[in-house]
Amino acid sequence: MTNTKSPMTNHQLPISKRIALYWPLIKSLQTGLLMTTGLAGYMSARCPIFNLGTIAGLATSLFLSISGSTILNMWWDRDIDAKMGRTQKRPLASGKITPGEALRLGLILSILGVAIAVVMDALYGLIIFAGLFFDVVVYTIWLKRRTAWSIVWGGVAGGMPVLAGRVLGIGTIDWIGIALMLGVLLWIPTHILTFSMRYDQDYRRAGVPTFPSTYGLQTTRLVIAVSSGLAAVAMGVAAYGIGLSWGYLRLMAVLSLGLLALALASLLRPSERTNFGLFKYASLYMLSAMLMMMF
Repeated sequence: MTNTKSPMTNHQLPISKRIALYWPLIKSLQTGLLMTTGLAGYMSARCPIFNLGTIAGLATSLFLSISGSTILNMWWDRDIDAKMGRTQKRPLASGKITPGEALRLGLILSILGVAIAVVMDALYGLIIFAGLFFDVVVYTIWLKRRTAWSIVWGGVAGGMPVLAGRVLGIGTIDWIGIALMLGVLLWIPTHILTFSMRYDQDYRRAGVPTFPSTYGLQTTRLVIAVSSGLAAVAMGVAAYGIGLSWGYLRLMAVLSLGLLALALASLLRPSERTNFGLFKYASLYMLSAMLMMMF
């Protein structure tokens, strides 16, 4: 006797399995790092112990808006992901989740995140919306498939959470918030370009222009070295403006020198190992810098 039961749809799955299925859509490590920058921006101006309600709202709005924009990016790039070896198993590229499901989820999370942000503070909400707009519309939809310089606008989007957090803490945009945003924006090339060098063939196969494919590896390494140095300067200036103690400032200087040393090593003595080490260290550097500003 044949089994005539229809296959179970995603909406019929138990909640735990549905979460496990959808979770990869938000790129949890990337989302977590960007949330940390937003929390650090706020804590650079306000003590979290006396503002627990605001911290909860901040974390919720950041998680929803960042997750939503990430899902919308993955929805738009599903055809590219299907062509790249490292992304072929993502839920959308592999067909485990339909484009309609992902689009609805991405829009719902994005709208909820921005709405909560606007209710908390109008300027904070505007910056959160700007980050989402730059990330999804300007970077992903408009420029990513057209020019290697799209990463600049991706960097602007990446710098918005820390600026938004700072604005929520003090009520306005100040030079420290701008320096923090620039630190993240200038850090983005180190993070993204080392990644695009490692997976150069994947990006070529998908037809996505990158710095390595457009300008060559040596020019890309030079851009990484320059942006790493400028990112370290911007983060140092912001840390000094916030009023970090000399102990923390010295630690920040050591971490910055490590970032610059790896960037120079990648430029002068390039190797796959050095490039991947720089990619990993860049994430550790940004996380450490933000944690210092938080605590």
